[in-house]
Amino acid sequence: MGGPGDPPEGTPEGGPAGGEDEYRSVVFDESFVRAARLQEYSAQERMADHAPAVRRRPPLHRGLTRQALILVLLIALAFGTAIYMGIRHPYGSPQARRPIEPLRMTVIPLVPQGKVPGSADAEQLYAHSPAAQYEIGAEGIPLPVSRSTAHFSDSQVVAALTTARDYIVRSSLDPGVLRGGQVRPARALLDPDQLDQFDQSFDHPAADGRHAPTGWLIRLDASRAELADRKIRVQGSLQAAETDAATLEVTADHTFVYALRATGAPAGAPVSLFTVRRELTFRFDRDDLRTHQAQLVVSYVQAGPMSCAEDSADSLRPLLAGQIAKAGGPAGTNPYATGGATALCGTLADGAEPRV
Repeated sequence: MGGPGDPPEGTPEGGPAGGEDEYRSVVFDESFVRAARLQEYSAQERMADHAPAVRRRPPLHRGLTRQALILVLLIALAFGTAIYMGIRHPYGSPQARRPIEPLRMTVIPLVPQGKVPGSADAEQLYAHSPAAQYEIGAEGIPLPVSRSTAHFSDSQVVAALTTARDYIVRSSLDPGVLRGGQVRPARALLDPDQLDQFDQSFDHPAADGRHAPTGWLIRLDASRAELADRKIRVQGSLQAAETDAATLEVTADHTFVYALRATGAPAGAPVSLFTVRRELTFRFDRDDLRTHQAQLVVSYVQAGPMSCAEDSADSLRPLLAGQIAKAGGPAGTNPYATGGATALCGTLADGAEPRV
């Protein structure tokens, strides 16, 4: 009698017997297959006793899912924060800025009392003048030790002083500016609200206390004089102070000494010294500090040796070595005319000229 796993008609002939058949559990002959009982479940049985062939989809939720709701809340929060920061921006909004004052300027020619001293050696002139100990170029415009104020940090005070210094360097020491050929280096540092006045000054120069190019920068009459030595001597000071909670003010007082000779003259031609003192007042609001720009509100300039009889609004016209000032005073001032500036002129002290 066969075992539980034997086919109904016994072991097939020629096949391995007993436990020696390692494939006995998986190899079946035809009689075994015919004797097998086949059963096919009805549709009802399949539905009742077995998992359905098709998985049902979960019902569609109406409205926003939790993830979508969180995303909408985050977007709304970010948008609200942006609006709040725009309102509370630390530099303020442009609409809230106070009106910027136009530049008020005064240019005073200083007349020599005799012939302008000169020498073929610029170094000798400097050594025998009050500028003997002055620094050369931008070295003569050092930044002072800065401290924070009630409403401005130390870095903001440094930014104001640095911008003022940069403007002074560009408007007083740049060779292109001194020759009268460039204005952009200084213009780029001005507050945009002052650019109209600046441009009008150069398009239509006038000695009206508002539109003199020499109030904005130092430029020489290129047809008359040129630099004989690029080592310009400078000495002066910078000071910063808070005028109110929204404004920093920087005052600058510097003296510049230029060695000049006649335009086109040979290298050995006589050289003379030309001295310009500039007292400038700058103002900065938080927008200016952020953009590295300044409001120039006061410019007081004394320059000599010059002649009172010549117009110095458009460019400075130095008297050179051996020259004497023309007779006559400054242009007449009409006290009945409104909006004009009083013409001023001064005398250059003997002690301000080199001893040669």
